[in-house]
Amino acid sequence: MSVFTFDPLGSDPARASSPWLRPSDPHKKASAADHPTNRKKGTTGSGLLSDYGVTKLEPEPQEGPTEYKLHLLLRSRRKYEHISTATRISGSINRPSTEPRTVKPAPAVPGCSTTAQTRQDRLEHLTTQLLWRLQQSCPYHSGTTTTVPVIPQLPDENLARNAPIKLGKLLPGLEASRGALYEIGVADDGTLAGLTRDELDESLNTLRIMAASLGCNMKVLRKIAVGDCEWIESSDSEQESNLGPSCRRRQAKLWVAEALVTPDLRPRDASHANVTQSAGLPDPTDGPLSTDQLRVTLTGPTTSGKSTLLGALSTGTLDNGRGKGRLGLLKHLHEVASGITSSVTQELIGYHGDKIINYGHQEVESWIDIHNYTKSGRLVYLVDSAGHPKYRRTILRGIVGWAPHWTLLCIAANGYDIPAPLEPTVDVFGPEQNIELASAHLDLCLRLRLPLVVVMTKLDLATVTIKKTLSRILSSIKKAGRVPMLVKSGPAGHADLSVVSDHDAALVKDVMEALCTNEDPSTFVPIVLTSAVDGRGIGTLHALIRSLPLPPTPTSHDFIGAALNPEQPACLFHVEDKYSLPASCALATSDADQQTDLGTVVAGYLRFGSLSIGDKVVVGPFPSDDAGSPRNTPRDQSPAGSYGLSLSHPSSAELSRIAARNAVSASAIKGEWHTASIVSIHNLRLPVQTLEAGQVGSIGIIFDQVKDENGLPTATTPRLRKGMVLAVPSQHMVSSDLSLQAVSGITAVFDKNNAAVSELSVGSLVNIYVASVRTAARVSRVSRVNATGRSDEGRSPTDDMDDVFGLGENDMRQVQAGAGGGEVEVQLDLMNTREWVELGSKVLILEGRSKDRSGLEGYVGKVVEIAE
Repeated sequence: MSVFTFDPLGSDPARASSPWLRPSDPHKKASAADHPTNRKKGTTGSGLLSDYGVTKLEPEPQEGPTEYKLHLLLRSRRKYEHISTATRISGSINRPSTEPRTVKPAPAVPGCSTTAQTRQDRLEHLTTQLLWRLQQSCPYHSGTTTTVPVIPQLPDENLARNAPIKLGKLLPGLEASRGALYEIGVADDGTLAGLTRDELDESLNTLRIMAASLGCNMKVLRKIAVGDCEWIESSDSEQESNLGPSCRRRQAKLWVAEALVTPDLRPRDASHANVTQSAGLPDPTDGPLSTDQLRVTLTGPTTSGKSTLLGALSTGTLDNGRGKGRLGLLKHLHEVASGITSSVTQELIGYHGDKIINYGHQEVESWIDIHNYTKSGRLVYLVDSAGHPKYRRTILRGIVGWAPHWTLLCIAANGYDIPAPLEPTVDVFGPEQNIELASAHLDLCLRLRLPLVVVMTKLDLATVTIKKTLSRILSSIKKAGRVPMLVKSGPAGHADLSVVSDHDAALVKDVMEALCTNEDPSTFVPIVLTSAVDGRGIGTLHALIRSLPLPPTPTSHDFIGAALNPEQPACLFHVEDKYSLPASCALATSDADQQTDLGTVVAGYLRFGSLSIGDKVVVGPFPSDDAGSPRNTPRDQSPAGSYGLSLSHPSSAELSRIAARNAVSASAIKGEWHTASIVSIHNLRLPVQTLEAGQVGSIGIIFDQVKDENGLPTATTPRLRKGMVLAVPSQHMVSSDLSLQAVSGITAVFDKNNAAVSELSVGSLVNIYVASVRTAARVSRVSRVNATGRSDEGRSPTDDMDDVFGLGENDMRQVQAGAGGGEVEVQLDLMNTREWVELGSKVLILEGRSKDRSGLEGYVGKVVEIAE
């Protein structure tokens, strides 16, 4: 299952489908135009029963978002002399007496037979029933969720029925509801009983009040006359005679109505702009949502036990030594058969005090339950990535694309994955243990300067080689200028994986003091020894994860300081994934009635700022020539038998010749931005109104219609891809009529630890990774940065193309400059697509060839300049 609310493989939640559109003839299909969500704004269905060809609706479903109600009055109904529909129904309507009338009926006085407390109790009961029906059309709702008490305000009897009603705050969890249908004037068995006009209007007003207390809107879809009635009305309550001068016989039609209740997803200021600030509907609480959300990625070589460790952490059960613990995490059959993870898997763990909230908790069935039971504690979002070089893009997506707060590097304690260094003559297609995958993963994490925890797995299989393995790890960490800290593990066989014990908390106390008191927590690298079979170290790892320091809330100035950058948006969301799913289960924005586009769903994390439902955002960059066409983004294709792109790639010069024939420079493609509206937001599967900076979530968007030269809306919808961004332009950008940059090239600076980047040949083709962006680029210049901060002259795009693929005099000078240990500046031209790249962000360059055969040997620098 995906990390996000939408589950493509799961069952579709029930829709609010009108029973009037399901006639008795099963072979007759209803028109799509008659669906409640497709009806024109402000229109109501026909008032003639004959138009529908039915005399009775199907019985009320016990489950689902459809409710039948004879009425929603908060008082007793009047007594009727004659009701034409009375013969259809039993026991639900006051039948006329067969005895001669000798006493006038009491006039219909609202509330005359009920006290104010009784009316309030009935209103609360009806509101709870509405809440249950709305939850029936949610993709995810948990029976263990604590219901927020909703106390609707008893309506003022003197208040006009069409008077504006103040909307309450949308109850948490209803953001994803597709709405609920109410059939008013209809018995449970589908009999059309009907109400008089005044009773129907009063019932609809009650429904409006109920909906408003939940933060929802109510719209009448149809009113249909189903019969007639007759009653005796008196203006003199003291008259005792039969039909005297103060009595008169009244006749009226009986009506039924269908109303749709949907969540109000507009921003709070917009939804309250045109309503009366009357005595208030109390706002419900914000619901169980922890703001302490830690993002952690598990990485490491294949067969290092990452998925098995994640299974133990997320389920609270130990492995049987044959991979049982990871079976529930794998997405593909080939992963089960081979034991090699090829995709990104996500899980959620909560910590509330010393309690561990995961699937081992007896009340937890979904992530929604983890949110509920964690309350104000810590939520830890765990991402498990692949380890095999064949899936290099998946590895980098986990540690670069998702920008984890902390990285758990898993290395097997039995030493199987860290052999002696490769000799040049070793066959690249030989056994995998001949490749130093663990060293490559560790080196990459250290180069990226990731906050790191090394987890030694398979401690139950450890041999004497564990000392050698640990020694190499410690040496690598110290060489990178960081401080390793070994954490002791408790004995095996007694671990209680449902709580963090005092013993485990004490084991990590010294490490946590060092991490929390240092300005840069990434200086220290804790090392934990674990076994998912006998449980050693699992509790210690829980104690560590529960207490790892969370970085400060990210801002737009984290990378470039507080200097004015007019093209920096107010908020920025990186797109890491996309889904071909409706943008919202309700699509209940202010103009949803006229909306035909179901939109789409994107997933990722919010770099800075905040996004709310109803916000207008810009999405892109798209190519200007064909916004709906797929990109020609190079893919890491590898032939059968190879370990991936890096192992089978030809030389960089050969790649450059191929690129020169087929690739198009991004500078020749104009970038475009499209506007869209946010209609739904989920934070770790929990429907929310707002996504805050640093949080992971999925966002449902609907693109604004694009018009052609003739002013007509186009039928094509822009095609999203990974690496794009959603952004809200800043006030400065709006006032200055500036748009976001879609860059065609970048310039990056690399420090002395990455000075080997100077060996790149000008004109060579490389892959670059910046945030969620992965794209191909051509090296156009490599030069040394001198002591004054200026770059010495190096190779540039204007040099003779005949010398592009050779190593000329300038290139030799650049290699020597890099060997000298100074900073190196590299200019890169993007190929095929323009991208959004933030100044100051971290960039990773990977060549087509790799010395260590792992495909992970790269250069890490910082973006200092961007080119349009």
